[in-house]
Amino acid sequence: MTKTLYDKLVDAHKVCDLPDGDMLIYVDFHIMNEYTSPQAFSGMESKGLKVWRPEAHLTVVDHVNATRSVEAPDAQSKLLIDNLENNSIKHGIAFYGLGDPRQGIEHVIVPEQGLVVPGMLIACGDSHTTTYGAFGALGFGIGTSEVEHVLATQTLRYKRMKAMRVTIQGSTTLGVTAKDIIMKVVQVVGAGGANGFAVEFAGSAIRDLDMAGRMTICNMAVELGARAALIAVDEITQAALKGHSHSDQFAFKGESWVSDPKAVFDKEFTISGAAIEPLITWGTSPDQSISITANVPSALDYVSPKAKMALERSLQYMGLTEGQPAQSIKIDTAFIGSCTNSRIEDLREAAKILEGRQVAEGVEAIVVPGSALTRIRAEAEGLRGIFETAGFEWRPEAGCSMCLAMNDDIAMDGERVASSTNRNFEGRQGRGARTHLMSPAMVAAAAVTGHLVDVRDFR
Repeated sequence: MTKTLYDKLVDAHKVCDLPDGDMLIYVDFHIMNEYTSPQAFSGMESKGLKVWRPEAHLTVVDHVNATRSVEAPDAQSKLLIDNLENNSIKHGIAFYGLGDPRQGIEHVIVPEQGLVVPGMLIACGDSHTTTYGAFGALGFGIGTSEVEHVLATQTLRYKRMKAMRVTIQGSTTLGVTAKDIIMKVVQVVGAGGANGFAVEFAGSAIRDLDMAGRMTICNMAVELGARAALIAVDEITQAALKGHSHSDQFAFKGESWVSDPKAVFDKEFTISGAAIEPLITWGTSPDQSISITANVPSALDYVSPKAKMALERSLQYMGLTEGQPAQSIKIDTAFIGSCTNSRIEDLREAAKILEGRQVAEGVEAIVVPGSALTRIRAEAEGLRGIFETAGFEWRPEAGCSMCLAMNDDIAMDGERVASSTNRNFEGRQGRGARTHLMSPAMVAAAAVTGHLVDVRDFR
């Protein structure tokens, strides 16, 4: 019987079928942060439960910590961080806290430490756990009650999803990045278009990506509504598994972590790589995007009254007008960071644009490397000097930062941000903040010009 990669992963971790049609699955590795774990630990305490396999868990500080210094920004944040550290010590769980050279954004440091390999099942109280699909692993976000369950039993109740394949056929053109590819997929499939699906990405444009690009693709697949995202294992995957601190901690052999040639998917999409251009979002949902050479949509572009109302609401919130050229949109802030685009590869691409150039007057530009190790490596390569000479503020501590505005990195009401992050919802980066998603290179280009601009003009 032929199987998709998704079905292979689910079957490899199924403990048993449950009477209601769900199943019990085994979790190989579980990650927690300071924001989503307190209630789970409290639940464990109230029931007198112990963590069953402490070595299969990791706790990380990344959501609420300040990025300007090692100090937490306020008393509430410090309480969350201290709580996570105390529970980690109590239960014997590895803790990557502030000042630890391994600390950083959870979905950056886990691959960086070699804690993900093909065939694994990874859970975390964060929706962007889909990132690990880049390694042929099944990763997904879980809720607080599920965090408690996996702490106590190393298992989860699970319902098998349908399988979708998105093929990006042919090569992309100059200036098009993994961020543009996944933004195009979200545009085509729609936000919520993959609800109930595990999405596998395939095609020559996907195979041509390095691991950082593949992680960007799988990270933002959750914006489709997908609870799992996958890319088949190949030589690039295998090469990325070597040379990390924990490279030998996990190993899954005896299975080919690719979909069988005749595997059947419940739904398929094919997109031409050559047709993808650098994209920016104009609205308040990740699927509201256009090419940087296009204009903001107008009511004439939509048929249904519901779509017209959504357009009107988004334009009002974003302070844009129908038909406005994308490149006429001026920005106040440029932000490079987040679990989507803060890896060393992202910083290198942005630095190429910034070298020899200056941030436009009146633009606040911030870069937050995704981990302490990424920061150290970037500084060794001279990237910090390039960013700072150009006028970017280089943040010394890793964290989610302005991606979700849980620390003191908050955009003000009406402030317009060119952002390398994953979500542009209303208020995501601060109450009333206006977010335009794009690649790190596009953010750098916008910072230099003071408005959204085609990065291909800088090549």
